[in-house]
Amino acid sequence: MLRGPALWIVLLVVIAVAAAMPLWVSAYILGVLTVAWYFGVFAMSWDLLFGFAGEVNFGPTFLIGLGAYAAAMLDNALGPPIFVCVLAGGVVAMLGGLLLAVPALRLSGPYFGLITLVAVLLLQNAIVIFASITGGEIGMNVNDVLSIDANINYWIGLAFLVVCGAILFGLSRSAIGLILQASGQDKIEAAALGFNVTKHKLAAFCVSALFSGLAGAMLVFYQGTVSVDSVVDLSIAVQIIIAAVLGGRRTILGAAIGAACLILAGELLRPLGQLNTFVVAAVALAVILFFPDGLLGQLLRGRARA
Repeated sequence: MLRGPALWIVLLVVIAVAAAMPLWVSAYILGVLTVAWYFGVFAMSWDLLFGFAGEVNFGPTFLIGLGAYAAAMLDNALGPPIFVCVLAGGVVAMLGGLLLAVPALRLSGPYFGLITLVAVLLLQNAIVIFASITGGEIGMNVNDVLSIDANINYWIGLAFLVVCGAILFGLSRSAIGLILQASGQDKIEAAALGFNVTKHKLAAFCVSALFSGLAGAMLVFYQGTVSVDSVVDLSIAVQIIIAAVLGGRRTILGAAIGAACLILAGELLRPLGQLNTFVVAAVALAVILFFPDGLLGQLLRGRARA
């Protein structure tokens, strides 16, 4: 848990430095970081469910894809303001998550994770089958974009990350977050204390779905296009999971740090070609094996010992 004013001061300094980056870095780097901010929201949303509720969602891209495609199709069909499309994407993702979680949470063990994984495959097939509406494997463009200015897109992405991070972090440190953490560690004991474990986990899944859908929709209007490869593919789900674990389980903010590190590392090592993925995966695996608390988790644990 974050403690002490020093850590909050560091966080504010980091945000200030990040906000000033358009003043001294290239548009290319800003584009990479903008994508990293949206992936940070994906990872934070995933950490809320896994880190606190103890449920492993192997298919976060099911929720992201629902939000992204719902927003894109609404924009192409009716052309409402972007914020309406983004909100609609979040609502559709939350409803889809609710429909998925209600039966899935009745199961125990690995079955919840398997259901979320199968949901991604079903969504991929549905996108291909209904290609006339979704654009199929090629994808579809949207009529509107957030901005054509790299600086503005960067600041929008950063502001979105900060707002979502503040909400998710506050929720995780609230009474609901404590109940989720207790339920994730020992659901029998939590139930014995009078907490409705299933209801709280369902609420966590819906919140995770809402923010995943919102971030997916925002990413679409930043990139100007949506496709299976950009928001639904299982490789993206793996990146999100690695980012959250790399940053630190049950930290929320650590997930955003992990996402930024992962995206930046992948971009810096791009000249290595196919070896790029291997190196990034190997480093991530080493961190997870030797620092199971993640980057931020390790820092906080070291501070607590000191």
